[in-house]
Amino acid sequence: MNVGCKSPDNKENRPCSSPSIPSPNFVPPPTPLLKRIGYGTGVSVYHMDRSPYNHALRSPWALKTVNRQHSGRSDFQERIETEAKILKQLKHPNIVGFRGYSMTEDGRKVLAMEECSESLGDLKEQMCESGGTRFSQQQIVSVIAGVAKGLQYLHDDKGLLHGDIKSYNILIKGNFEEVKLCDFGVSLELKSAKVEDYVGTGAWAAPEALDEGPLTDKADIFSLGLVIWEMLTLKAPHMDIDDSLASEEAFDMSTCEMHFGESPALLEGLPGDYALVEELYIWCTQQNHQLRPHARNILTKLSEHGIALSALPTHIVL
Repeated sequence: MNVGCKSPDNKENRPCSSPSIPSPNFVPPPTPLLKRIGYGTGVSVYHMDRSPYNHALRSPWALKTVNRQHSGRSDFQERIETEAKILKQLKHPNIVGFRGYSMTEDGRKVLAMEECSESLGDLKEQMCESGGTRFSQQQIVSVIAGVAKGLQYLHDDKGLLHGDIKSYNILIKGNFEEVKLCDFGVSLELKSAKVEDYVGTGAWAAPEALDEGPLTDKADIFSLGLVIWEMLTLKAPHMDIDDSLASEEAFDMSTCEMHFGESPALLEGLPGDYALVEELYIWCTQQNHQLRPHARNILTKLSEHGIALSALPTHIVL
């Protein structure tokens, strides 16, 4: 499960005027007046409409804040603060856009972001409930390309490990026209990243992140591989329970945790047009991190197979 992330200097209750973090720059409405559109461990995300400016309509924002019952948890508060600090420095079409940073009247920190339609995890659940079996090859390739472009920017340009790549941290706009990474509250600087600082979600974690390292950009790549597996199976990694044991009494989380860091087997009989997707899954989830690609290698592979990356959406919508 996700847990809170310590701030880089391990200090608590830093003042909002600190030059190392964004200063409050908007007044958030009371959360009871807003529609909740998402949630995570200790936090909720709300939809906020904005009034027209100079007679022009403005796009809505997504507000992420600590839940009221957790307002006293410094780790949750620090994670919002850390994410605001990181996100303000990132500008890329495959990274959710920073919009502002503030606090509620009762002292809960608030991060305002570009609002996207839904997460890939939400879409996966909807498809499963409607009787689907897997995402289309085109949809999966769009996600792989969008995530890889975002990771190349994070890894190569910003020297950051996202640290929690999973379907619920990948936002989709429209019919997969835009794919964006979100949730940077547990991101780490690659040059100093250590296993003891890694607090990503165990089911998506690379084997070295759960053991003795080293912690490199390849940890995010392994997690991307498990996102591919999610889109091919509509299941969470390592949570596939035998039908004969699929009762609440028989479910044992510790049994699932024993398989964290492994590469789940793909179902046999995938259609032929999924060959590239299957190849990328196997490449990304190699147990030896040195055998996995960098994000830029994935983009090169897609280009070699005729995927026109320049045709994928690259504009930033404010």
